Amino acid sequence: MTGRNSGVAARIREVAPDMRWTHCSIHREALAVKRMPDDLKSVLDSAVKTVNFIKARPMNARLFHVLCEEMGSEHVQLLLHTEVRWLSRGKVLSRLFELHREVQLFLQGTTSPFADLFEEPVWLSQLAYLSDIFSRLNELNLGLQGLSVNVFDVQDKINALIKKLELFEIKVRAGDVTAFPALESFLSENDLMLEDGVRENIAAHLTSLRQQFCKYFPGMHKDGAGSWMRNPFTIDIAHMASGDLTAVEQESLIELSCDETLKASFKENILLDFWIKQYSEYPVLSDKAVHTLLPFATTYLCEKGFSSLVVIKTKYRSRVDAEPNLRLKLTSIDPDIPRLCSQRQAHPSH
Repeated sequence: MTGRNSGVAARIREVAPDMRWTHCSIHREALAVKRMPDDLKSVLDSAVKTVNFIKARPMNARLFHVLCEEMGSEHVQLLLHTEVRWLSRGKVLSRLFELHREVQLFLQGTTSPFADLFEEPVWLSQLAYLSDIFSRLNELNLGLQGLSVNVFDVQDKINALIKKLELFEIKVRAGDVTAFPALESFLSENDLMLEDGVRENIAAHLTSLRQQFCKYFPGMHKDGAGSWMRNPFTIDIAHMASGDLTAVEQESLIELSCDETLKASFKENILLDFWIKQYSEYPVLSDKAVHTLLPFATTYLCEKGFSSLVVIKTKYRSRVDAEPNLRLKLTSIDPDIPRLCSQRQAHPSH
């Protein structure tokens, strides 16, 4: 649908040549985490099949629910993995590892081929690592969501994760797994050491993740280019002279950076709102900053709209006109319900 040569992007470019096409950052993050070493991929596939064996069969699900209640577990059911739900993988693995003892007992009384897996420390240690790393990736996913997230926010969070992955790899190669709480707890509770093969798999996965994130999120503003948009009041004159601004833009930026009144309001406004308000006084700088900040960094607003529509238009309200309700649900304006009610005459019962 969005192909550059024959999709909607190509058709829009025919009438709007300056159109810019961007790829949702959350989707790019989901693509970057798909690749992993074969051994870890095998653990992931086995974990998903185990969950499906229990969760997707009503009888097994009910029996497992009873088992968890009898054992006093905090949770009494597993979660199904859905590829289209970006947070699904991390939640499924975390819940499965949390209930791995209950799953082991349940599978021992069945004919499942996965019963022996939950008795292998190597397999469980890899499952613990996967639950930890995907939990961290879920945190990144949630951090990329929001109404006012811009390209700079996305790049900051991605750069932080890339550096964390590099740190984690160094620690893992040295035998330190404190960055992964579930794995560390599992090893300490069972008095185990992380095997060399598992260590290499984890290190290789961390390296692959770092490479994939660098591939899907190339640096947007190298050598500090564009930093004036983020904070025009901390400019470096020497660096600005060799930057991406023209002579007229440099002079305008110096005038703006010396305006103490604007400096006070800068901290109170969202970055995009600040630059939009400066259009009348600094049109060249404002136009350049808005062109960078205005494109949506993610499809969060679209996804939020779809989720709201699903809640509003259920099978019990299939014929309802959802547009007014959807508009009210998605607006950022808080309605004054008491005043609206006061303008209507009540209809008392007869």
